[in-house]
Amino acid sequence: DPNEDTEWNDILRHFGILPPKEKPKDEIEEMVLHLQKEAEVKPYERMNLEELKEAEDNFDEADRKAIEMYRQQRLQEWKCLQRMQKYGELREICGEQYVKEVTNAPEDIWVIIHLYRSSIPMCLLVNEHLSLLARKFPEVKFLKAIVNSCIENYHDRCLPTILVYKSGEIKGRFIGVAECGGMYLKVEELEWKLAEVGAIETDLEENPKKDITNMMTLLVRDVSAHNNTNTKSNDVMKPHIT
Repeated sequence: DPNEDTEWNDILRHFGILPPKEKPKDEIEEMVLHLQKEAEVKPYERMNLEELKEAEDNFDEADRKAIEMYRQQRLQEWKCLQRMQKYGELREICGEQYVKEVTNAPEDIWVIIHLYRSSIPMCLLVNEHLSLLARKFPEVKFLKAIVNSCIENYHDRCLPTILVYKSGEIKGRFIGVAECGGMYLKVEELEWKLAEVGAIETDLEENPKKDITNMMTLLVRDVSAHNNTNTKSNDVMKPHIT
């Protein structure tokens, strides 16, 4: 075996009769080379949109198709970044800004506006929840406005009022304490309500209020069944008049 470690083989290698012994490959070196190869990216993946446009003629047809897909991806990322920089908070507006900020908002933007009075505790709770959701969903425009600045003589019983817009049209509305979720509303419940009308893409897997709703349904059934039983018992106890 020419690769065997023997004194005789060493002598033969020294005089050039046998080729030098093959060095075993370093596993760590191989791993590094493999990772380096995986980390290699094509030139256009390092370019911004302007550089891509300038260098487009230097690539072949296969690269051009990949570049177009990559450009669209970068464009979407850029739009998302712009939205995140623009939104991400619950902003206060007045009635004069309503048309510009809500009705005439970009067609691909969901707008959620809360009409409120600061004297109503439920309105303050909704504002707290919307502030949290605005940070969680920065691509959505969250707004609030004191109701008097938008609508005159609006009844307190209709507050809080949450309106959901897209493309200038109302896609959802929650008017009054009950529709908004009740005095003990949790932020997850409000998130689910907004997701149901399509305004946000929630990571919640099911309605947070589902268990409470089921318990209330069972309670109503139990009370109804109990009342029916009492009615039947009373009927049995009644004297039969002949």
